[in-house]
Formats: sequence, structure tokens, C-alpha cells
Amino acid sequence: MFDALTERLGDVFRGLRGRGRITEENVAQAMRTIRTALLEADVHVEVARQFCDEVRKKAIGQEIIRTLKPDQLMWKIVHDELVALMGPVDPRIPFATPGPTVLLLAGLQGSGKTTTCGKLATLILKRAKRPLLVAADLKRPAAIDQLEVVGAQVGVPVYTERGHLNAVKVCRNGVFEARKTDRDVVILDTAGRLAIDEEMMAEVAKIASTSTPHQIYLVLDAMTGQDAVATAKAFNERLELDGLILTKFDSDTRGGAALSAKRISGKPIKFIGVGEKLDALEPFHPERIAGRILGAGDMLSLVEKAQEQYDAQEAAKLEKKMAKGQMTLDDFLGHLRKIQNMGSMREMIKKIPGLSDQIPDTDVDEGEMKRFEAIILSMTPKERAKPSLIDHSRRRRIARGSGTEPQDVNGLVKAFGQMRDAMKLMAGRSLVDRMKMGSRLTQVMAGGGFVKQKGSTTARRRQLSKKDRRKIRKRRR
Repeated sequence: MFDALTERLGDVFRGLRGRGRITEENVAQAMRTIRTALLEADVHVEVARQFCDEVRKKAIGQEIIRTLKPDQLMWKIVHDELVALMGPVDPRIPFATPGPTVLLLAGLQGSGKTTTCGKLATLILKRAKRPLLVAADLKRPAAIDQLEVVGAQVGVPVYTERGHLNAVKVCRNGVFEARKTDRDVVILDTAGRLAIDEEMMAEVAKIASTSTPHQIYLVLDAMTGQDAVATAKAFNERLELDGLILTKFDSDTRGGAALSAKRISGKPIKFIGVGEKLDALEPFHPERIAGRILGAGDMLSLVEKAQEQYDAQEAAKLEKKMAKGQMTLDDFLGHLRKIQNMGSMREMIKKIPGLSDQIPDTDVDEGEMKRFEAIILSMTPKERAKPSLIDHSRRRRIARGSGTEPQDVNGLVKAFGQMRDAMKLMAGRSLVDRMKMGSRLTQVMAGGGFVKQKGSTTARRRQLSKKDRRKIRKRRR
């Protein structure tokens, strides 16, 4: 989302390198670039002006603080102001005791409100709660059917009343149903419109006064830019929102809504939708988002996603295999699937400090993982455990079974052997170093064209240090 803004801010910091101190002249020049970058990112003009004024006040006259250089000092000032601009935010849901906790979701039609209900239910399930979805969108055709499909996918019951248009009654009865069936969280999916109108506002306000929700969240489409911010302001005047949920955060939108929402509407972003899957809803952490905007990555979010996929026992077992160089193609296939469950590889690479600028988006081919999976699944258990058994006739059989070419199979086997050697070197390294190297190697295999393009062996070798390459050559001899 913030790629263009990240690039422009990076130019600002690079321009300050090598200077003895921050002066009014170079601060003024940097502020012009930052203000332009913010406006290009669709940040509200008043927010951009206030942001630059605050940064200018703190930057002018600042001496180098011991080890800090001017570019580092400016980076810290901009980072702190970005955090202040988007926060503070408490991403936790305050659950009521005794329950049920009632959560009301409002928003315009097309913002992703019904899907977000399912995502929120998935997030609540992980916190050992028992949610109930209530279909109170009685205006849009098939809205009830859509929520029932979403509920079935996440394993959460849906309360419906078909045949009438009284959404207030449906919500009230849904809360009674939750009490009867021992459900401790109720999520109300209300109706939206293509634009704000009085009928919609009156209905959702009446639902709020009747069902007395503990939290009211407004779902906004990040791709609508400043229209989303104006919508948040209008809804807050009628509903007294508790927070915002920004959908399509993984899109190519410029990100102005995320940076302007808190300052203009007065309400913080609580959650962000980072994908189409029903587990792709994350708590909003301003300090982490600020780090991503400034190119510092977001290792905490990446580690949290990894912890959801790997339990401690499984990770320790895999670590031992890696250290002994005994990783099999079955292990690698499991690793690929877990990476896919963690989300887009492009997004993961952006979260690793210092790696996003080394691996461009154009080098990442998400579809290559599916090809690798098809090739591995076409092998016998013996071939997966011992790839050296795969000769010419076996390669042809595997290629036919996976719909690929024999050279693709051969490329995968060679790449896996090199990756296994590199994984052995990773044992004992820090978490950041291992994730950097692991992402490089997986990217080289799954997106760098190792199988299809010539010269990809050289491309892989460039990712490793000279010391690591010497160790691999020595072990092979």
C-alpha cells in the first residue's frame, strides 16, 4: 500500500546522509519533498500540513545525538510523528462479563462489511470465544445467503429471520438467541448503501440504541481514499464509533486513508484487512505500520504469523533436521504450504528489515509455489525422502504427473539440494538472519525463475555470502 510513499521518504533520508547537522535549509528541502509525497499518497491536505509543521519544529536545530547521524535523526522524528498521527490505538476487543459482548459493524455497500464479519469471527475464535453472526442486512439481495456461506466457512452459526424488513427486531432477537445458546459474542451485520443517506443512518442508529452494542466498528474500503475518511466522520457524528476497520489494506491504493483517518474522524483504526482469506484480519499497530512506511519492515507481525503456523515442538523438530542437513522434500512441501497460509510472499518480504529493497516485487512469482507443490506430489515417498534416486526415467514420469517438463523437475531437485545445504548453515543464527536467508532462498526457488530462466544458479549464489559459499563447496568436496 505504501510503496510509493516509502520510496519518496527513503530519498529524503538518503539526501541527508553525510551532513554534519540538520539545518533550516535542508529541513525545508526535506519538508517540501515529504509534503509532496504525502499529498501524492492521498493524505488529507490539512493532515499533511500539520504533520510537516510538527516534524519541522522538532528537526530544526537538532544536533547529532552521539551515534545518530542527520538522516537517522530525521528518520526517528518522522517515525515518531507517524506513530502519533495514527495512534494511540488499543487493538484489543473489550469483552463484557457476563456476556454476550455485542459488536455492531456499519459501513457503506461494497466496503467488505459482510466478509469482515467472518474475519472478525475468525479472530474472536482464536481467543477462545463463541461468536454468533446476525444477518441484519435486509436490503441487499442475497446478503443473508452470503453471511450464511461465510459463517459456514469459519464454523460460526448465523442467526437469520427471512421474510420481513425489520432489522432492529432481528438484531434484538439475535442477542436473545446468543444468550439462549450460550454464545458470548454477537456480531451484527447491518445494511449499507452506495452512499450515505438518512434512511440508512436512522436504521443503524436505532439498532445501536436498541441492542446497546459494546463496540461499534465502521468498515471502510481503503481504496476509496479521502472518501473513506469523510464517511468515517459522517458516521461518527451519528453513532459515536469505537474504531475503524480498514479493508483492502493489501491493495495498490496509495494509503492516504490510513494516515488521515484518525486525525480527521477522531477515531482510530482498530483492524486492517490484509487479504481475501477469512483469517486475513490483523490488529492495527501504528508503530509497526510506521516502520513499514519507512522501510524498516515489521518483524513482529511476521513472527506472530509464523507462530500461528508452527508450534514449538514442530519448530524444534524441523530445526534439528535443518542442522543435520536431513530436510526432505516432504518437509519442504510443508514449509511451502505454511508460507502460503501466512499470506502473500510479497507482503512477507516487505516485513523483513533490509530485504524489500533487495528483492523487487517483479522477482516474486507466487504461482511458482503451486508448480513446485505439483512436482513434489507427483513423486513417490522414497523419492521425496531421497531425491538422489530421481534418474532420467523418473524425471519424465514425475513431469508427466505434474504437467511440467523434465528440466523443471531437475531444476527443483538441484535447487532443493542447494537450499538444504544453506539451511544447515542457518542453524544457530538469529531469527532475523534466518528469516532473511530463508526468504531469499524461497524467493529464489519460487519466484526467481530458478527452473525456467538461465543463469538462476548464479542468482541464487549472489544471495549467499562468500563465507557461506566456501562452506558449501568444502562440504561437497
